[in-house]
Amino acid sequence: MADLLIDLKHLQKKFGKETVLKDVTLQVAKGEILGLIGPSGAGKSTVIKTALGMEVADGGQALVLDTKMPNRQLLGRIGYMAQDDALYEALSAEENLRFFGRMKGVDKTQMAEQIAHVAAVVDLTPDLKKTVSGYSGGMKRRLSLAIALLGDPELLILDEPTVGIDPALRRKIWKELHGLRDAGRGVLITTHVMDEAELVDNVALLLGGQVMAYGAPGMLEAQYNVKTIEQVFLKAEGVA
Repeated sequence: MADLLIDLKHLQKKFGKETVLKDVTLQVAKGEILGLIGPSGAGKSTVIKTALGMEVADGGQALVLDTKMPNRQLLGRIGYMAQDDALYEALSAEENLRFFGRMKGVDKTQMAEQIAHVAAVVDLTPDLKKTVSGYSGGMKRRLSLAIALLGDPELLILDEPTVGIDPALRRKIWKELHGLRDAGRGVLITTHVMDEAELVDNVALLLGGQVMAYGAPGMLEAQYNVKTIEQVFLKAEGVA
């Protein structure tokens, strides 16, 4: 399907004797935010890394932008934010943004405008000239997110982007993500913050290396006869 930006089918991944992903099938379409939800250690980051070709799958199929990854030519079309910040700490935030902007193919004539926009989204405008080594952990997360937003990518893959970010800024970031969604972009976001699961279009609940529940938040809440995604999670896990 031309509208699918991510298409994972029966994805499997082992590390030694441990099976981390048993059978993961999910899709992200244009104009959709998919929340990959699960506890720490559920395999959310492994799903992303395997989809992007950073880890080699042991079974199943993973297509991103209708292409088997990794593929360097597609990097400019994807905004990726890893769980661990990969920043040049000896450089300023602005220098980091400029460097990664060039890597992603941002036009030189648009670079300053793009940097100003993404810095404003993550509230880093007053700190752009500061060296990243002096940033707090939360500021580094915000800079990593700003880098992912550079270049107006058609697909965003964000691994726990709001960890360490205060509630007011979290709301601002979600407003930006909804705007990107409404403009036809696709977003795959992982989180273990269950409140954020109410803000996505569809939820994939990852437990024991498998997608245990998949669908719109309201649909899943009706299916499990509960009022929140957190309660869906507990029922799926067999706790409630």
